[in-house]
Amino acid sequence: MKKNGFSLIELVVAVGIIGILAGIAIPAYSSYVKRANRSDATRTLSVDAQALERCYSQTFSYAACAGGAVGTLPSSQGYYNVTIAVTAAPAGYTITAVPARSPQTSDTSCAQFTLNNGGTQWAANSSNVANTQTCWGST
Repeated sequence: MKKNGFSLIELVVAVGIIGILAGIAIPAYSSYVKRANRSDATRTLSVDAQALERCYSQTFSYAACAGGAVGTLPSSQGYYNVTIAVTAAPAGYTITAVPARSPQTSDTSCAQFTLNNGGTQWAANSSNVANTQTCWGST
């Protein structure tokens, strides 16, 4: 007599294999999503810096350019809160982005992005240790 179906051992082995694959794939996918969303911060900082520089070329003052933009605003996709700080003497600005919502709030590798009027890019992990190359996409 021929039996159809799976034995309990075959079912446990199949579930075990699926569990192992999920244990590898889910963290890898989450890491990929966090890395991809970092472009929201770098893009927003670059666009804001370009707008400040365009205005500065006409008014010769960053303070006049920032106007209503000074303060904390969401990034273009909303994953980061972006703060623009303008200094009067010497004339300059610093734009900072920090994670605002999930999944970026759990991105401990890149917890802060900064760009200043000199074009200096800086980033830090959650321990405030510089991690610029990784966060700005150089590596």
